[in-house]
Amino acid sequence: MAGKEKPNVVHQNAIHVETVRKEQRHQKLHTEFGINPHRKLHVPADNPMSRKPTEAIAENLAFIEAFHKAQLEPNKKYSMPQTASHEMGWLSTPLVRKTLL
Repeated sequence: MAGKEKPNVVHQNAIHVETVRKEQRHQKLHTEFGINPHRKLHVPADNPMSRKPTEAIAENLAFIEAFHKAQLEPNKKYSMPQTASHEMGWLSTPLVRKTLL
């Protein structure tokens, strides 16, 4: 028989070991990240529905108080109605108490 003989397991293992050593010899590990100055960098915007961590938000007490005051009903914010539309329903408590029978 004049054909090629199949390499045995030992020879195949030796070839594999030699290939791995060559790859490891030429490998280079890049641990530093750099931005290419010649390309534009497109940064995606934050997700509007995501909450930022509490330490990222600087507390401004005056802003927080103004925000809470803006959320109140008009009759709790002001002593008198400010507009004509405020006059309707300004006193929202019932004039006569309901009695349960």
